[in-house]
Amino acid sequence: MIEPDAELEAEGLISAPPPHPLVEIWNAFRESRGAFAGLVIILLIALAALFADTVAPHPPAEQYRDAFLLPPAWVEGGSTRFLLGTDDIGRDILSRIIHGARVSLSTGAMVVVLALMAGILLGLIAAFARGLVDIFIMRLMDIMLALPSLLMAIVIVAILGPSLINAALAVIIVQLPHFVRLTRAAALTELGKDYVTASRVAGAGPLRLMWLTVLPNCMAPLIVQATLGFSSAILDLAALGFLGMGAQPPTPEWGTMLSSALQFIQRAWWVVTFPGLAILIVVLAFNLMGDGLRDALDPRLKR
Repeated sequence: MIEPDAELEAEGLISAPPPHPLVEIWNAFRESRGAFAGLVIILLIALAALFADTVAPHPPAEQYRDAFLLPPAWVEGGSTRFLLGTDDIGRDILSRIIHGARVSLSTGAMVVVLALMAGILLGLIAAFARGLVDIFIMRLMDIMLALPSLLMAIVIVAILGPSLINAALAVIIVQLPHFVRLTRAAALTELGKDYVTASRVAGAGPLRLMWLTVLPNCMAPLIVQATLGFSSAILDLAALGFLGMGAQPPTPEWGTMLSSALQFIQRAWWVVTFPGLAILIVVLAFNLMGDGLRDALDPRLKR
């Protein structure tokens, strides 16, 4: 038996209820094949990193004395024990790449979350305080943006000392100005709208206006920036590791793997190629997903 409302809807007399905003965003995101493919790749790599101890065929630091610089399994002289070959001291490259995904993704997530939180706080303070506070915060951000990001990260790590934690702190400082400027610009746009004026008239205080009224409407561009910032964080961490200022051996981090294998690039191409491909695939996947989120969250870009 058909319900009366369903009959009226089928006849076009009443319209169907609008979809939930999250469903609408998901449908718009799914229309982009590149963004959806990026999401699938990120989920697969995240699952492999989460269950690295189970997925990886060998422990990442175990050395096999009978398998120095063994080529991949499909190359002459390779072995199915080591699908992607081994490095100069007999460690399985595939296992180190999988465990390196855990290091890179977890550190990148920490960097983005902390930079986002600090950027939101400083950006909202600048937008609401205005005056000298706004000028001081924004000029400081301008000075930080005027410096090359990798150079500033190198200087910070050189002062603090080479380690993964110090490299992550340096990347947080490098990424901070982008979140501050974006938060301030979005907040200033929202502060001029009628609903904020109505909240003020209704007696909402500065903290309520800041965190419950304005911030939720500023999150769309911040989510996109955080997604794109994730790829930048992974690249910067890999660059610092390549320069010997990030994760230290024997930590299986992709940039460190590239640095330790650079001298064998001519006679053992696989020790450099596969960690480099891992960085390329992850960064490309996050960029594709960020573009899809931008299109889905921005009504002006929806078809």
